[in-house]
Amino acid sequence: MKLLQGSFFLCGLLFAANISVAADAGYEAGKAYTIITPQQAKLSDSDKVEVLEVFWYGCPHCYRFQPYMKRWLEHNADNIRYIRLPAVLNKSWAIHTRAYYTAQALGVLEDIHDPLFEAIHKHRRSLNNDEALMAFFEEHGVDNKTFRKAFYSFSVSGKVKQAEELTRRYQVSGTPAVIIDNHYYTGPRQAQGSYEELINIVDFLVTKAENENKR
Repeated sequence: MKLLQGSFFLCGLLFAANISVAADAGYEAGKAYTIITPQQAKLSDSDKVEVLEVFWYGCPHCYRFQPYMKRWLEHNADNIRYIRLPAVLNKSWAIHTRAYYTAQALGVLEDIHDPLFEAIHKHRRSLNNDEALMAFFEEHGVDNKTFRKAFYSFSVSGKVKQAEELTRRYQVSGTPAVIIDNHYYTGPRQAQGSYEELINIVDFLVTKAENENKR
């Protein structure tokens, strides 16, 4: 029995040591991530840690980051509250933000999201105006009248303005970016250009936020 107790004790020490190593992974504020001050309000009423992916359809880095984020979500989606934010860093980005919320309003976002990235970056299509986007949506089953009604709607316009405001409040300086619990901000620059390292930092910050929320 004493030997068994000793084994449990040793396992406990090893487990604690692993947690300590994970918590001290060398990711420092100001280097691997920045702290958003003041901390922003959550965008949902979920008790889970919010993970906000900030992107722009015209950004090649965002396009290349997609497979990494998808793989991470396959293992973590049930433990976090995942939200996308189409950034508006300047006026020219707003039309793609409007396209995102149009697809969302029409219930075709998951059918449109990846193909829109691919159309721009893989097939080199110029989708920078409403006519080109309308044709693209039509290719994916949305007739022109339905597209126009949603694209120019008051609700979609309101969401575009909200996205612009959130881009400012989160102090977004480039895309892609990942914001954890509206408090921690990281991106490829903080990860030295490595998307794998960026995912490691996201993992670290999610664990950090979970631990802080338990206090």
